[in-house]
Amino acid sequence: MLHLPAAWVWDFWLADDGDQFHLFFLKASRALIDPDRRHWRASIGHATSTDLSTWVEQPDALVPADGPSFDDLATWTGSIVRDDAGLWRMFYTGVDREGRGLIQRIGSASSTDLTVWNRHEPTVIEPDSRWYETLADRSWPDEAWRDPWVFRSEADGLWHMLVTARAKAGAVDQRGVVGHATSADLSKWSVSAPLSNPGAGFGQLEVLQVAHVDGHDVLLFSCLSSELSDERKARGERGGIWAVNVSSPTGPFEIENAYRVADETLYVGRLVQNRRGEWHLLAFKNTAPDGEWIGEITDPMPVAWVDGRLCIPPALANLETSLSASESR
Repeated sequence: MLHLPAAWVWDFWLADDGDQFHLFFLKASRALIDPDRRHWRASIGHATSTDLSTWVEQPDALVPADGPSFDDLATWTGSIVRDDAGLWRMFYTGVDREGRGLIQRIGSASSTDLTVWNRHEPTVIEPDSRWYETLADRSWPDEAWRDPWVFRSEADGLWHMLVTARAKAGAVDQRGVVGHATSADLSKWSVSAPLSNPGAGFGQLEVLQVAHVDGHDVLLFSCLSSELSDERKARGERGGIWAVNVSSPTGPFEIENAYRVADETLYVGRLVQNRRGEWHLLAFKNTAPDGEWIGEITDPMPVAWVDGRLCIPPALANLETSLSASESR
């Protein structure tokens, strides 16, 4: 588990250098008192681990840039890949002071060692208004274009970026879609139409990830109860971490078939393999039973396929806890 006494931590992503797991996460000082203020004070922290449970905090990876810049107010969620030359590339979200934090853009930084990061100023990826809602449409509190998940497709050899975005049209409470961009070199990106359709019952699909888990492709995302459509709310559905079984990591994605993996006491699920090749889910602890916001990252939870759905079986989780306790004695 990652708990920082001086800071809240929430959205996160991982990189594996073969020796250590590197955890990158949003953080903000607990001196803010009110956790709702954290979004505009967020920077990107860094910690390392050999077992996904015990973390050692490292120097922060990125802080807001000196202005004017697309990320001079706060730095938000991203992902990391390694290019063909061995350079680590981070793609992350930025919000700026000029836009009052309401306009989200995606930028990048690089590192040789996952510790010292240098921004790539020319690389700023924006939504294409032909397909995506912008702040000018005035149907959502902000312009959603964030949480990039980058991976290379074996099918076409291109780098693909999945983005939290909203469609240009459709019911306002159901415009959440999987935004999409592609690149041949991780530098020049082409934004294209979304890989899912609006109308699936979600206002937004946060912190996307695709993974091939035990022979099955799956798309993971998060959505709070407050951002579900009125139709889903009327059916008594609640928010949390969601999954969609998919036939290809590059879509198209049938988000209407999403099912919940965890309730919203946990948020921002990330699938990761440990050194034994076993798949686990990490998440951040969102709310306590009394509704208090927590802001720390869980220990890894084993996942399995049960009746065609990805889940966190309680028996497996309890077994993993028992094994860990035995190994530590």
